[in-house]
Amino acid sequence: MRDAPDPTLPDLTLRGRLPDDLPVLWRWLHAEPDPEWQRWDAPYFHTGQPPREPLAFEAYCAQTLARPVSPDLRVIALDGVCIGQVSRHEEAPAGGGWWDLGILIFDPRHWGGGLGTRALDLWAAATFAETDAHVLTLTTWGGNERMIRAAARVGFHECARIPQARAWAGQRWDSVKLARLRG
Repeated sequence: MRDAPDPTLPDLTLRGRLPDDLPVLWRWLHAEPDPEWQRWDAPYFHTGQPPREPLAFEAYCAQTLARPVSPDLRVIALDGVCIGQVSRHEEAPAGGGWWDLGILIFDPRHWGGGLGTRALDLWAAATFAETDAHVLTLTTWGGNERMIRAAARVGFHECARIPQARAWAGQRWDSVKLARLRG
C-alpha cells in the first residue's frame, strides 16, 4: 500500500497529453537547439547525426494532434504543468510480460529534487496496473548516475552492465540495464 501524498510536496501526476502541453513539448523536443536533457538521454545516439530541420510550432501541432493519444506515453505534470514525459513499450514477443520504460524531465531546474524518482515510481505502478507486465526494465548509461539512483530508490536492480558499450564525449561508458519484477 502506498503512503498518502505529502501535502508539502508539489503535485506530480502522469496524464495524457492536453492541447495546453503542446508549446512545452514543442519547445523541448523541437525548438531548443541543444537541450541539456539530450546530454543525459542516450546522448551517444545523437552524435554524428545531421542537425534536425527546425519544425515550426504549427506543423508540430498538426502532426501531434493527428495522432491518437497513446496509453504508452504520458505527460509528467507538476502542479498541472507539463515538465516532461514517460514512455513504455512492450518487448517482443507480445504477451511475454516484459515492458521497457523511459522517463524524461526537460528542464534542468526540475532535476535533483526527486521529481524523476516520483515520476518513475508512478509510471512503474501504472504499468503494472494497466498491463500484463511481469518485469519492467529501463536502460541508461554509466554516466547517468541520477537515473541509476532514481531507479534503485523505486525498486529497480541492476541486471546487466555491458562494459564500455557506448562512446560519448571522448570517453567509453557502460550500458546499464535495470529491472523490477511485479511483486
